[in-house]
Amino acid sequence: MFSIPNNSNDPGKQTLALILAGGAGSRLKTLTKWHSKPAVPFGGKYRTIDFPLSNCINSDIRKIGILTQYKSHSLNLHIQKAWNFQRTELGEFVDLLPAQQRVKDDWYLGTANAIYQNLDIIKSHDAKYVLILAGDHIYKMDYGLMIRHHVEKGAKMTVGCLEAPLEEADQFGVMTVDSDQRIVEFEEKPKAAKPLKDNPGKVLASMGIYVFDAEFLYQILNQDEERNTSSHDFGKDIIPNTIDTYHISAFRFRDPKTNETAYWRDVGTIDAYYQANLGLLDVTPELNLYDSSWPIWTYQEQLPPAKFVFNDDDRRGMAVDSMVSAGCVVSGSEVERSLLFNNVRVNSFTKITNSIILPNVEIGRNCRLKNVVIDQGCQVPPNTLIGYDAEEDRRKYHVSPQGVVLVSPEMLGQKFCNVA
Repeated sequence: MFSIPNNSNDPGKQTLALILAGGAGSRLKTLTKWHSKPAVPFGGKYRTIDFPLSNCINSDIRKIGILTQYKSHSLNLHIQKAWNFQRTELGEFVDLLPAQQRVKDDWYLGTANAIYQNLDIIKSHDAKYVLILAGDHIYKMDYGLMIRHHVEKGAKMTVGCLEAPLEEADQFGVMTVDSDQRIVEFEEKPKAAKPLKDNPGKVLASMGIYVFDAEFLYQILNQDEERNTSSHDFGKDIIPNTIDTYHISAFRFRDPKTNETAYWRDVGTIDAYYQANLGLLDVTPELNLYDSSWPIWTYQEQLPPAKFVFNDDDRRGMAVDSMVSAGCVVSGSEVERSLLFNNVRVNSFTKITNSIILPNVEIGRNCRLKNVVIDQGCQVPPNTLIGYDAEEDRRKYHVSPQGVVLVSPEMLGQKFCNVA
């Protein structure tokens, strides 16, 4: 008779991971017109949510729930295609937990309320620890190290954190810890943050990653739900209301090889999204997608290899310092320090520089594109010039604070709806 192996001494096997994946991502403009933030394409062939999901699998955490809300159809399709390989007979799963008004007539009101509304489902899995993650951050992390830290410290809750620049403190929850890494102060997005004593140019910032003793999580969420003044958010309410009474620990996210702050990016703005993608093109990128010891898993459409055609002096199909994904054809054109997602067609006599071209785009002949993000499904007309005249770009497209030009089908006068 088949039996499930007993892994009662492994904290990871006793952990349920919950990924918050309902964010609207309005700062990404048209990139989230048809998608939630976790479903936005990244790195040539991935979706943003593939990174925390891959971290779970690589950390041997195989019980995973994904809490969805905003425009979740494309995310649901991706999860079904990419993440249905778990073995349910071994107690493994990746479940979608959409906002269902299970408790009241409200949708998810905050990060803590999203978990609260699914407590009946969460309790049914009888986990000892609950790991709560954001679905829209790019990083590689062994969650097992954080869970073991949580257990060893005897904490009720542990907050993943890293050192961030002092001038960016108003974008994070910022904490102060004692010598045992216990959190003694916490403030969400402060205007005037306390710098680290041993590193005055930095603050200790929350990554939005939490480990809870399951029973403590249930207790604290019920208490928070009864508090009329609460916004039902982990950073704004749960952490500040517990640090004086309970042991809340900080786990510093560091590279195990160098002990320096590890790579982590919130790609929630056009500029951050652009920089994180182009950073993959460095000779030695901070985020190594070619590391076979920590693979990033995803769904791969069955496509032919990328192809480069024509080799004339004035018409050479080539790409340098670039990543070109499957299904692409670069026909007599030059691609320089750019990232082409699947199924991109670049027609002759075009030059693309420092740009990100999302899936299923066709770029006409004699185009010049620089510092642009071309959204999915665009048909860029021949002789188009983008990224060379800031005033003209602002008139036609969206230009970010750092000068990145975002182009969508609607901006080109094309009616196109990509829900996948």
